[in-house]
Formats: sequence, C-alpha cells, structure tokens
Amino acid sequence: MLFSILVVLSLFAEVLSTDKPLVVRYEGQTYFPVLLDYAEKTFGGDFETPADYLDPFIRERITQGPNWALYAPNPFGPKTLNYFAKFPNPSAPSRDNLFGTDDRGRDLLAQLIYGFRVSVLFALALTFIGTLLGVITGAIQGFFGGKTDLAFQRFIEIWGSMPELYLLIIFSAIFAPSIALLLILLSLFGWMGLSDYVRAEFLRNRQMDYVRAARALGVGNMQIMWRHILPNSMTPVVTFLPFRMSAAILALTSLDFLGLGVPPGTPSLGELLSQGKANIDAWWISLSTFAVLVVTLMLLTFMGDALRDALDPRKAEK
Repeated sequence: MLFSILVVLSLFAEVLSTDKPLVVRYEGQTYFPVLLDYAEKTFGGDFETPADYLDPFIRERITQGPNWALYAPNPFGPKTLNYFAKFPNPSAPSRDNLFGTDDRGRDLLAQLIYGFRVSVLFALALTFIGTLLGVITGAIQGFFGGKTDLAFQRFIEIWGSMPELYLLIIFSAIFAPSIALLLILLSLFGWMGLSDYVRAEFLRNRQMDYVRAARALGVGNMQIMWRHILPNSMTPVVTFLPFRMSAAILALTSLDFLGLGVPPGTPSLGELLSQGKANIDAWWISLSTFAVLVVTLMLLTFMGDALRDALDPRKAEK
C-alpha cells in the first residue's frame, strides 16, 4: 500500500512540485500557469518572455492586494535553477529548499520526486516486456520440448554470453541516449532468467492428467498452453515481479551513475548519486538519494517475500 501511494503521488509530480503557480488570480482574471505559459507583461512586467514566478517582483505583483496565487507544495520543478538563492550551490537544506540543492542549483526534493517516477515507470515497462518475452519463450520450450527445447537452450547460452555492458557502451556512442533505446537494450537480455522458471513449470505441468485429458478431447496446443498450463505455471512469474522491478531500478541507477543511462537533463537517481560522489561535502545529496533507493527497494523486497509466502503450497497447507 505504501509503495502504491508513493507511485500514485509521483504521477502527479507536476502538481506537487513545480515552479509555476497552480492558479493565479490577478486583477479580476484567473490564470492557470501550470497549464499555460503567460508573458511577464501579463502580470505587470516589462518583457514578452515567459514569466519567472520565482522572481520576487513577479511574486509581489501576483500576491499584492486582492491578487493571490496558489503554489505547489514544493515550488520548484526538476529543471528549475534558483537564481535567487541565498547560498552558493550546492546549498544545504533550508526553508526555501527543504532538501537542499544540487551542484547546478536545482531543488533536490523536486529531483527526487521526478527521478523516483522515472525509475518506477522505467522498471514497470522493463518488467512487463521482460516478463512477456520470458513467459512466451519459456512456454514454447517447456511445452514442445525435444529439438525445440534444445535449440532454444543453445540460443540462450550464446545470447547470455554476450557482454551486455559493452553493448550498452557501444550503442550509447552510436545513438543519442534515450529512455526508449535503453529499454530496448535491457529488454533484449532481461527475459532469460524468467524463461528458465516458466520452462520448468511447463515441462512439469504438460505431463499432468488434465493436459492429457484435454489432448484426448482434441483441444489444440495453443488452447492447452493458454487455458490449462499457463494459469498453473504463474507462481514463479508473480513471485519474481517485485524482484525484477528492483533489479530494473538498480540497473537504471547504475547506468545513470556511469553516464550511460537517460539523456542529460532527465531527473535521475543515478545522476544524483554521481553528484554526491563528486561533492562529498554536500552530504544531503547522497543521503537523500540513498534513502529514496533504500526505501523503494525495501518495499519491493517485502512485496516479493509476501507473494512468495502467499503462493507457497507448503505454507498454505499449514
């Protein structure tokens, strides 16, 4: 429940942490800066450029007299540079920046909120693709067996021996870094571990009496696999989902730490850890990022343990 609450809250990051007011009431007119861009002149400024709502002059204009503005709980975005900070960057936690700032002057709390969302959504996508490929390949191997199984096993041995990190380095040098490219590359290798477990379940369940009865009734192979064997082979799939998400988050964080992950400028927990390493005296960067990672991975581990215990037939008998 706690993990679900954190994920849902992160999906509304643009409302929880943004440098633009959610609603502005100015001279009898209502504005929604979080949705639309307004020029500085709209609020009594001198320029046609988008208004900087952290500027003390603009803040005074939109909050003076009958005017009012509703700001987000954290009035900073992931790319917001606080030009009006009172201390040099990286600055320690203060009333303005509750978790401090990084070495570029960006609010650390905003970076953590958006970085957590990027990590979780990436992990969900990678887990879904890897699980889908693992179930399909494992089902084919286990159900048909024989030469089909042998051919897949030899292919997996060859494919698994390829240096994944070197391939990531090569492709990151050839193509522009992007989350989609990273997702594709990691998905090419992320299905093999689950495939072995699904293969073992299909090899065991295809010999069961209900499968033989379905064959005797003339049920096709696809229907037997989909309707009869797969539902009885989902225990390892469901059990390993939280652990696969943990591995995906760690993989993305590690690659970002090495500079091989998401494009520059994208909020990233790994990039924050790299900043913490480069700025040892700025303890708040490493400590807060480490805390977010520990809590996230701990919650996922607890979920995996609970699923494993719930699906364990030996404990169910007790």
